[in-house]
Amino acid sequence: MLELIRKLWSDESGQDIAEYAVMLAVILVLVVGTIRLIGTNANNAFSQVASAIQ
Repeated sequence: MLELIRKLWSDESGQDIAEYAVMLAVILVLVVGTIRLIGTNANNAFSQVASAIQ
């Protein structure tokens, strides 16, 4: 039993998946934030152009 606990404790195969999940979450937050920022700025630019044309 003690040998099984040592083996499970030293097994690091699950860490890679967790690290990739954290990196993916950070990348998704950055992408969504960038898209929202660009979307807001683009909307303002189009609104200004539309107001200038009228």
